[in-house]
Amino acid sequence: MPRDKILINNKKSNFNYQFSDKFIAGLVLKGTEIKSIKESSVNFSNSYCVINNNEIFLKGMNIKEYLYGNINNHQPDRDRKLLLSKKEINQIKKKVVEKKFSLIPIKLFVNNRGLAKIEIGLGKGKKEYDKREDIKQRDISRKIREDI
Repeated sequence: MPRDKILINNKKSNFNYQFSDKFIAGLVLKGTEIKSIKESSVNFSNSYCVINNNEIFLKGMNIKEYLYGNINNHQPDRDRKLLLSKKEINQIKKKVVEKKFSLIPIKLFVNNRGLAKIEIGLGKGKKEYDKREDIKQRDISRKIREDI
């Protein structure tokens, strides 16, 4: 059984946020969006999720128009609905409202059935000193690897 193919990672998310919970959600796509995703024509470094009427929407994700698409090509920067169970949505909504968590996309991939999935995380923003500590730890581990 083939593994899930990770297409795009949101590198800024792990640097700017400390995640407590992670969820995998499906995406509602239209037209040629899946073809553009499979070509890695996606930018979601500044995207975020919002909750409206017990539904979660992804805002700020840009899927470029498919190069070989026709007049039925998709709109690149529309809001996309995420597919989660009601139990997961209620759990997310509770933490976002009560504990002031942010809902941030972490990575986008296509599973072995050909469906686009996105991993979203509940996290709090890191302070400046936390970011400096992460950079320091990364530099130390890089030096250790070079010495070996």
